Amino acid sequence: MAYIIAVNPDFLSQTGMDKGAVLTATCLAAGLTTIFMGIYANLPFALASGMGLNAFFAFTVCGAMKVPWQVALTAVFLEGIIFIILSLTKIREIVVNSIPTSLKIAVSAGIGLFIAFIGFQNSGIVIKNDSTLVALGTLKDPRAIIAVIGIIIIGILVHKQVKGAMLWGILSCTIISWIYALIIGPAKATEMYKIFLPTGLFGIHSMAPIAGKLDFSVFATAKGVGMIISVLLTFLFVDFFDTVGTLVGVASKANMVDENGNVLRAKQALLVDALGTTMGAIMGVSTVTTYVESSAGVAEGGRTGLTAIMSGILFLLAAFFAPIFMSIPSCATAPALIIVGLFMMQNITKIDFYDYTEAIPAFLTIILMPLTYSIATGLMFGVIGYVLFNFFCGKKEKISITLIILAIIFILRFISI
Repeated sequence: MAYIIAVNPDFLSQTGMDKGAVLTATCLAAGLTTIFMGIYANLPFALASGMGLNAFFAFTVCGAMKVPWQVALTAVFLEGIIFIILSLTKIREIVVNSIPTSLKIAVSAGIGLFIAFIGFQNSGIVIKNDSTLVALGTLKDPRAIIAVIGIIIIGILVHKQVKGAMLWGILSCTIISWIYALIIGPAKATEMYKIFLPTGLFGIHSMAPIAGKLDFSVFATAKGVGMIISVLLTFLFVDFFDTVGTLVGVASKANMVDENGNVLRAKQALLVDALGTTMGAIMGVSTVTTYVESSAGVAEGGRTGLTAIMSGILFLLAAFFAPIFMSIPSCATAPALIIVGLFMMQNITKIDFYDYTEAIPAFLTIILMPLTYSIATGLMFGVIGYVLFNFFCGKKEKISITLIILAIIFILRFISI
């Protein structure tokens, strides 16, 4: 998850927010919320400002819609308050536990493909193509070569059951990247491949420029109220189902579900997630959410809150080592994402692919997460498919009222897009 320490400040600084302050706030919000997840929910899940939600915050809300970042933070804060209420009333927990076991496994597999896809993109192995959407990049690209080396290193270490295989892979690739930057020149490495050398070892920035800067003056006009409601609803929708999808997927991978397939301690986890969003907005960062990269800790054997507590402590410490963490290139973290993607796929054999009322919705969930670049979209198609196929195939007893309501909401959502 360390990449968010570099990515989040880069995204949010484009709204006019102070980059150094965002970096510190990102570490602090992630650290405190993740520690609370470990203590209160006793789950190995880590939280931080969500990817996708931070892009929506920076490029859509503050960019295209020209909403001041202070107002956007206010919308995030209100989103967190609403989620706290929903979590206390068990509505979010009911939604999580209503998802069928086959879809929960599918969500885990879909997330695996999704984060592996991100890893291939970050390394330059997969690139954009106007004709075919995606294509194979050139393996002459040093980032791709470094990523391939990382995949081999992590793969061998995983096979030999070496603890911390992911971390050793990231460390190895980072060192190789820095050596390459020294050989061709730091300026050229930065310009061509976004490989940065550390500017120092220690460094920390004040959060004062962004902390506590919520702006409620937008509610003074009817236009302002309409605008912030629109932004708030989008934040609510995306975060709700991305979090549900992530929680279900990672919990399924960790076998942290009961005999009925319900996520253990889901209420506590969702409440921590909501509190993290509220606290993060006050600190000055976009929506804090449960991270799919928690699967890396699960893959290494993490099963209790101790995993989250340690991750949270390291996030807090990372704020003091800003120059180092900002210089970890994406091609160094890409191999870990790709291998974790494999781990997330392993439970797919538990889906009955010969029962098409289970198989088709599961397949839609799995394939659409990477293809639409959205965990929420994959989950929505899966739920709609599950309700429709089981209804028309005479298996109405498998469909709960909650699933029917979700399917109707999702259909309305697609119609409104």
